[in-house]
Amino acid sequence: MQGRKRVLSVLGLAGIILTAGCASIALNYKNNSDALWKIVSQKCVPDQQQNHHPAPCRLVDLRNGFVVLKDREGPLQFLLMPVEKITGIESPTLLNPATPNFFAEAWLSRHYMEEKHGAPIEDTSVAIAINSLRGRTQNQLHIHISCLRPDIRQRLDSLSPTLTSLWQSAQLAGHDYQVRTVTSDDIKKISPFLRIANELPGAREEMYKYGIAIAALPDGRRVMMVIKRNLLLLNKGSAEELQDHSCSILKLKP
Repeated sequence: MQGRKRVLSVLGLAGIILTAGCASIALNYKNNSDALWKIVSQKCVPDQQQNHHPAPCRLVDLRNGFVVLKDREGPLQFLLMPVEKITGIESPTLLNPATPNFFAEAWLSRHYMEEKHGAPIEDTSVAIAINSLRGRTQNQLHIHISCLRPDIRQRLDSLSPTLTSLWQSAQLAGHDYQVRTVTSDDIKKISPFLRIANELPGAREEMYKYGIAIAALPDGRRVMMVIKRNLLLLNKGSAEELQDHSCSILKLKP
């Protein structure tokens, strides 16, 4: 009997430790999900306001409401984030026409990749992307500015002759995407968030399920690639999957 009690006590203690450990992991994850917001609100913006220096960000643009930060992952990846607290693609703020066009600003900010690289980078090697609510780890809206995967580059090149301003389905990275072309002026005039909410049936009510990527086509057009979360197909709605943060595409250039 005493032996059985000892076993039960050990099991009970192990259960408590396991529960505490899980709770600790959950707590740490929750805390870490605000890591980017803390960098923006507690470091970059105050440093710009007090010292006229954006550190640790590369840029703090208070007039247009965003910062650009070098990401820790990849040699050339940057993040564009609002200076205000906007959690992500699900935020109603993004569907307000008065909200800054963060996607247009992200595309214009690709020159920071060139500065870091120390050489010109063709537009066809670049992609910008944002993930869905389930496809991200941070609760501050951030647009990834990085390199396009070489295989996705090849896929877009093959699709280019059939791509138009009408939405159509395409397989990219093993997932179903809705794709359409836009001009550089289109991106400036209408935020991709608004375009998706207005043009894709049901998207306005379920923006949190979507991920968006934009890349350049060889003829100068831009292509919008939109993925919708489908957890049954192990699809988290992460458009970032189309990017390659190691930028191997640059090594393929002659």
